[in-house]
Amino acid sequence: MKKKDLINEVAKVTDSKKQALMAVEIFINTIKRTLKKRDKIFISDFGTFSVVKRKARKGRNPRTGEAVKIAARFTPRFKAAKAFKEAVK
Repeated sequence: MKKKDLINEVAKVTDSKKQALMAVEIFINTIKRTLKKRDKIFISDFGTFSVVKRKARKGRNPRTGEAVKIAARFTPRFKAAKAFKEAVK
């Protein structure tokens, strides 16, 4: 499913594609802003969005085999809730 498909599904409930687009955009932007502040987002029966820090590490350039230093960085994570996992089974 693509973003456009999600908007169409929400539009079935809201009766307006414009309102559906706004709702999806607000949801996505809220998640981005919250994670940028390093806060967690818990959505009951769905899951938790969070940010984790990955340590600096050594890697290899696959073309040349040369050792490369990979810097530490923050990356988003999602952990599905038990109810969500059960629904997908």
